[in-house]
Amino acid sequence: MEFGLTLFTSDRGIRPATAAAAAERAGFSAFYVPEHTHIPVRREAAHPGTGGAELPDERYCRTLDPWVSLAAASAVTTTIRLGTAVAIPVESDPITLAKTIASVDHLSDGRTVLGVGFAWNLDELADHDVPPARRRTMLREYLEAMRALWTQEEAEFHGEFVDFGPSWAWPKTARTPGPLTLVGGAGTEKNLTWIVRSADGWMTTPISTGINESVRRLRELWAEAGREGAPYVVVLDGKPDPEKIAWYRDLGVDELVYGTPDRSEEEVLAYIERLAGKLGLQPQD
Repeated sequence: MEFGLTLFTSDRGIRPATAAAAAERAGFSAFYVPEHTHIPVRREAAHPGTGGAELPDERYCRTLDPWVSLAAASAVTTTIRLGTAVAIPVESDPITLAKTIASVDHLSDGRTVLGVGFAWNLDELADHDVPPARRRTMLREYLEAMRALWTQEEAEFHGEFVDFGPSWAWPKTARTPGPLTLVGGAGTEKNLTWIVRSADGWMTTPISTGINESVRRLRELWAEAGREGAPYVVVLDGKPDPEKIAWYRDLGVDELVYGTPDRSEEEVLAYIERLAGKLGLQPQD
């Protein structure tokens, strides 16, 4: 089992490149950042953590672009995987987004991980003309269209939300048919079925609990669908607890990911070092 780090990026505090470089030196295997293009001031959508319009963190309004952040991180790292936890692809143009992701993948020598979500903030989606009831279908089409651009010499795609004729598009991603794609969300039957059809694995939410049944069901659906190998499972964990970590390892979780505090650069760097020590990670030279 591997360990990753996630930084809730903002225009204050530590920069993604600095945090990613520190995470790599400390021995972490992956570094993740989130995405919100904007936060409408007046919202009807309830945040899953607060249950209302209240946001648990001001950084929701201050997030940096995830792919710009990861491109900066790629320039100062060499081994750590660089991903999103999570991105919201349907808020971007799929052709342009495919180019952006492939470019970061190329510049990082194939280290990108694409964590995607259906998005809880329906008001944010509405500003991008995304129909809430169709956002799952829209995301599936986006992924399929981007994979066409990442793999085909003359790519084309014809769907309800994405439609383009034979096209040339480079670079291609290092991994075929694209970066490891994880869906962030609750471990419901609906989500797990969607993952088996359209993704490579599952990323829990920060408030997910009792995931053993969801992991078991995901693997069962995976086998029934005839998918090769096993789904990749990432757990967004809270505080590192040895017994809980051992339980996740026995469950077959592939990766545990820990968040960083909203503090100064000096404090975040110290936290990363302490966390790595608690997890027993081996620092890089």
